[in-house]
Amino acid sequence: MDHYETALAGITTENGVRTDWAPLGGAEGNEQAAIALAMAATIFHWGLHPWAIYAVVALALAIFSFNKGLPLTMRSIFYPILGERVWGWPGHVIDILAVFATLFGLATSLGFGAQQATNGLNDLFGIPDTNTTMVLLVVSITIVAMGSIFLGVDKGVRRLSQFNIGLAFLLLGFVIIVGPTLMIATGFFQNLLGYVVNLPALSNPFGREDANFSQGWTAFYWAWWISWSPFVGMFIARVSRGRTVREFLIAVLLVPSTVSVLWMTAFGSAGIEQLLAGTFEGEADKLFVMLAGLPLTEITSFIAITLVIVFFITSSDSGSLVIDTITAGGKVDAPKPQRLFWAIIEGAAAIALLIGGGLAALQAAVTSTGLPFTLVLLVACYAIIRGLMSEPRD
Repeated sequence: MDHYETALAGITTENGVRTDWAPLGGAEGNEQAAIALAMAATIFHWGLHPWAIYAVVALALAIFSFNKGLPLTMRSIFYPILGERVWGWPGHVIDILAVFATLFGLATSLGFGAQQATNGLNDLFGIPDTNTTMVLLVVSITIVAMGSIFLGVDKGVRRLSQFNIGLAFLLLGFVIIVGPTLMIATGFFQNLLGYVVNLPALSNPFGREDANFSQGWTAFYWAWWISWSPFVGMFIARVSRGRTVREFLIAVLLVPSTVSVLWMTAFGSAGIEQLLAGTFEGEADKLFVMLAGLPLTEITSFIAITLVIVFFITSSDSGSLVIDTITAGGKVDAPKPQRLFWAIIEGAAAIALLIGGGLAALQAAVTSTGLPFTLVLLVACYAIIRGLMSEPRD
């Protein structure tokens, strides 16, 4: 699924809204309502909610690791509840859940990334869109990630991340400038308003006939974000040391959510404009179909492929670092061979899921490991309150 595919999935040029998708049913036959609802659903899945999930884990880890002096691992969050028992089997269970959630969350992402990059390579260079190509891509991503791990955080992960951020903003700026600039500028605020208006209905999985939306989309996304929460949360916690809670919440919730809305608005509006104009053609990866309707298609498609690949390289190497930290009991300077081991395991899991069941297997894996970790997040919310209440007051 493309990052903005939700924005395109509910709209057609002739028959109004696809009834198998429209989450609320109220937009059927109304083109503008369908656009507003589709963009609201996109923001619902990709905006504030994922970052709120990451913020829970990051804030809990930061409080108990940096303020309370406990190891930087998931079991430390449960100290206010379990006490010294976190160093026994209950703590082992918590860390094992975190490892499996992160491992399969990353494996799922690698699988999706390989599928998207393969689609782009097929469109651009005619490379066969087969399982063999996807497996070779996963292997290549894993090998480069291992090299990044060997170089370390500063020389490897940080440089790749900075390169990818710069490339992403370059592509975003290009789409805004050469795409429907006015539609994007006005749509940013309209989409935010539409999200707020439709949020209660989008959040309600009951009393609707569209189980495909709540189960096939929302439940899967939430499980995916939850599976990423130990990985992203630990990284956020490490880079947030020394910040106040207010600064933390602004940086983790508002800033990335705003950038996400801008990204979805820009790419979604460009695709929607082409769809309404009848120039959006093709059933392949919608990102590359949309880029094909803009100038410099070969260059922008190559940039998009590079973005996808480098993003999953940085995800693999940083995810391996986090899993290694958890399995090492919170140590951040564990031997590099251990990190390399986890990078190999991630790649192997992604390949097994791709060959064994494709998209369905990837979705099942992340759902089965992400949803049980929801219990950990719920307890983490309570632990945050306990931790903040125990902090000294001025």
